[in-house]
Parts: sequence; structure tokens; C-alpha cells
Amino acid sequence: MLKQNSVSANNKTKTLILGASTNPNRYAYMALQSLQQNNYAVVGVGAKEAEINGVRIFKYQKMFYDIDTVTLYLSAKNQTDFYDYLLQLNPRRVIFNPGTRNQDLQNLLVQNQIEVLHACTLVMLSTQQY
Repeated sequence: MLKQNSVSANNKTKTLILGASTNPNRYAYMALQSLQQNNYAVVGVGAKEAEINGVRIFKYQKMFYDIDTVTLYLSAKNQTDFYDYLLQLNPRRVIFNPGTRNQDLQNLLVQNQIEVLHACTLVMLSTQQY
């Protein structure tokens, strides 16, 4: 049974990994594995179309309507093209993993009532703080 990420009244339950990777040495890949191991529903958007352990990675900005959390694995310079996409997804929160800090995006998210966390998804999962 899949956990629901602190389900809000609108029943958003999935985590989107933005910057998903098929490279096992990347933190985005490790986060996908850890989210699955902790029974979270997860989808990904990355540089190439792929599938990892049954999780589809989309190369394009696929619209989802049930995203609770977006966890970022893109550097600030690579986030610009995703600003509107993130606002359209309207997640409850966005996690800026180490190396992804971006004050402009953070300000935009806060202005749109989206919670911003500067944290590490892997640490949050390993300490049951996700």
C-alpha cells in the first residue's frame, strides 16, 4: 500500500522528482529508490524518457494533478524553464535539495502559497521526516 504524503483536502499524494536520472550514482536516482522503498508514489521528469523500477520518467513537462511534493535535482540555471510548470502543478511543497537553491524560484513559490524546504530528500526519508 502506498503512503499518502500528508494528504491534504485535495488528495494530492504523489512526489515528482524534477531532474530524475537513470544514473544510479545520482542523488535523484537514489531518491527515487528511497521513495519507492518507503512506499511513496513517485513520478519523474528528466533529461530523457525512461523507466526505473516501474516509475516512468518523462522528458517533457507532463501535467499531473495529484502532486503533493516536488523534489528538485536541477541546478538553479536549469530551473528557469520549469517555473510556470511548477506553478501549474501547484504542489503543497517544493524541496530544494543541496545544490538547487534558487532565491527567484523560492520567492515565486512563496508568493503562490507553496511551501519551500531547503533540505535533503534522502535525509528526510531516512529520519522519517518526509
